[in-house]
Amino acid sequence: MKLSEKIALQLLSNFDPEIAHNLAIKALKFGVIPSTPGFHAKTLELSVAGLKFNNPLGLAAGFDKNAEAIKPLMKFGFGFIEIGAVTPLAQPGNPKPRLFRLKEDEAIINRFGFNNDGMLAVAKRLSKRPSNGIIGLNLGANKTSADRIADFANVFKTCCEFVDFATVNVSSPNTENLRQLQSERELRELLNGVMASQDSLKTKVPVFLKIAPDLEQEELKNIALVAIDTRIDGIIATNTTISRNNLKSSYQHEKGGLSGAPIFEMSTRVLAQLYSITEGKIPLIGVGGVFTGEQLFQKIQAGASLVQIYSALIYSGFSVTNKILRELDISLRENGFKNVEEAVGTGVDKWL
Repeated sequence: MKLSEKIALQLLSNFDPEIAHNLAIKALKFGVIPSTPGFHAKTLELSVAGLKFNNPLGLAAGFDKNAEAIKPLMKFGFGFIEIGAVTPLAQPGNPKPRLFRLKEDEAIINRFGFNNDGMLAVAKRLSKRPSNGIIGLNLGANKTSADRIADFANVFKTCCEFVDFATVNVSSPNTENLRQLQSERELRELLNGVMASQDSLKTKVPVFLKIAPDLEQEELKNIALVAIDTRIDGIIATNTTISRNNLKSSYQHEKGGLSGAPIFEMSTRVLAQLYSITEGKIPLIGVGGVFTGEQLFQKIQAGASLVQIYSALIYSGFSVTNKILRELDISLRENGFKNVEEAVGTGVDKWL
């Protein structure tokens, strides 16, 4: 990490977390944050769901909710970027404060509640995105909607021509009753509705499903069955957790979803379980607690073809992407793998 980045992180840490986040987005938009040349190696290239990725490391949804900073974010070496979550109508989200740093735990708790500018404003910004790079859209439902299942399809139809993949997010703990859409019957109806929206498209847009880490084995089996039956293109495992185990920070009892270092093992275990249940037949995207290349490698061995980060940026800055990718390249070579695809799922058993 450069001295300038270290100073910037220290300065931002003195602000309220949500103010710091908004300042970071503004700094990116106005070019205040210098870009980092991306690390590239042939070993890191791969194809997933018909898309070609320069590397498996992506930016998770939630950082750039409104597609305001796509172009500058693409300069930090990410293999892909996911924006959102986006709902049909703009909404303010939950009351503030709603974002908390748990510094002692290298973690974050948020209870934003899908605050965003709405699908029309986001679609307008996405229409001006650079043609290179892989951009995904996290689909959400309005808090007061009478038909949340329809909301996901509406956002998809409105924005899909401008993105490379879309994610059905039914796992945020910050919108009341949203996680109920993970039940087999409702999930099947929801995914069938989104997939039916593909029929009018000239080019197929891959659809992923983002699930919670707080699921029992039987629930995971049902979700996997529905995912395969509805022919979606991948599962993102996992979102934030509502559990609070062995935390040190005084903010540990705040309501909301916990992300960062404490959920690495939990989310990786869910990942491995899904890979085992599906027998590797559906691509998996790992999320949760990745700060190093070795942890990224562990996610891949647990079944992930792609991996996303977010909390690592808060504590280590944007230069961490290059560091993680360099370390991953070393891990692959030291363990005798010629590329990422060879390593996927090779260490599942240690997590079961």
